Amino acid sequence: MNKLVPKIPGVKMMDCVQYFDARGRMIELWREDEVVYTPPAMVYFSATKPGQQRGPHSHEFQTDCFAFTGPGDFEIHLWDGRSEVPLETHEVFIVGSSRPVRLIIPPKVIHGYKNISAYEGVVLNLPDRLYKGVDKQEPVDEVRWENNQESPYKME
Repeated sequence: MNKLVPKIPGVKMMDCVQYFDARGRMIELWREDEVVYTPPAMVYFSATKPGQQRGPHSHEFQTDCFAFTGPGDFEIHLWDGRSEVPLETHEVFIVGSSRPVRLIIPPKVIHGYKNISAYEGVVLNLPDRLYKGVDKQEPVDEVRWENNQESPYKME
C-alpha cells in the first residue's frame, strides 16, 4: 500500500500498524517513542452516522491527533488556512477501516470528515488542548466554517 503523504506543511499521516490473531486485531494509537507532537490533553471518540459530516472547522491553537481505525471509512478534507490561497491546498483522503491511520492536524489547518460507510463510523481524537479549557471555562478554540453559508470550504 502506498504511503499517504499530505502536502500541507505540518500535517502528518501515519498508517496504523495492526496486529491480528485468532481473537481479532489490535492497533497501537500512542507510543511515547513515536511522539510527533505534544502529548494529548484529553481523548474522546465520536460516532458519525452514514453520510454525515463533521466540519469543516479549524482551531487557532489546538493540534488534533485523529485515529481513523474503524469501524467505518471516512473522506477527509484538508485546507491550509495559513496559506494565502487555501483553496489551492485542498486535499482529500479516504481512511478508516480500509486504511487505518493517525492524522496530525496543526492549528489553522481547516479540516472535516464525512462517513462514507453504510453504518456508523467511529473516530478517536487525542487533541493537545482541553475542550473549553480547564473546568470548561474558556471559549471554544474553533472556527466553524460549516456554519457559514459564504464559506469557500465545502466538502463536496
